Amino acid sequence: MKNETCNVSSCFLCSHCIPEWKELVAIKKRTLRFKKGEQLFSEGEKVTGIYFMYSGSAKVHKHWIDQKELIIRFTKAGDILGHRGLGTGDLYPVSATALEDSKACFISNSFLDTILKADHAFTYRLMQFYAAELQKAEMRMRNLALMEVKGRVAETLLELLAVFGTNKSKYISVPVMRQDIAAYAGTTYETVFKFLKMLTTAKIISASGKSIRINNADKLRGFIKNAK
Repeated sequence: MKNETCNVSSCFLCSHCIPEWKELVAIKKRTLRFKKGEQLFSEGEKVTGIYFMYSGSAKVHKHWIDQKELIIRFTKAGDILGHRGLGTGDLYPVSATALEDSKACFISNSFLDTILKADHAFTYRLMQFYAAELQKAEMRMRNLALMEVKGRVAETLLELLAVFGTNKSKYISVPVMRQDIAAYAGTTYETVFKFLKMLTTAKIISASGKSIRINNADKLRGFIKNAK
């Protein structure tokens, strides 16, 4: 596949590697396109490298209890995917699926290893990313175990807003299926449907198909506070 120029303002790799490496990165990387619903990589697949999101969005997910899916995180342009498979064995422990047509820069394991050994500043930045994600993942697991379901769904909506932002109509810019909201909140589709209907009736949110607009973030946060 023909390589394309990365947007250095959004690509984590190009933003943080030293200038002298950028020309080599342009040669070594592969820019891959993914259609909406297409998997970047699958749980159980052999680890071949790491992905830096250039445009679009994706969900990172894994098999959970009773054949259900648990969404670990939502990602946007500038984020990293596939790093959970590095240093943990030969297989990816999670999957990643595009939520819309997306592009990602792919770097092989061997070239990434070369960068990490030669560019200490980039290695430090990647370590900071790992530490921040670990902290967030620990909080997520705590909330799944201890927070009431309304609080978890409310928190999911605020997380989607924080990750994706809004479009001109003030709706969350990436429409997310109710099933994906349930998979992130660790609950059922039916529970999400009922709670979103209640929020819509109370005018805390507005819904148009899969699109959601948050009208009153403070009231959503109230569900989180009450659930703790």
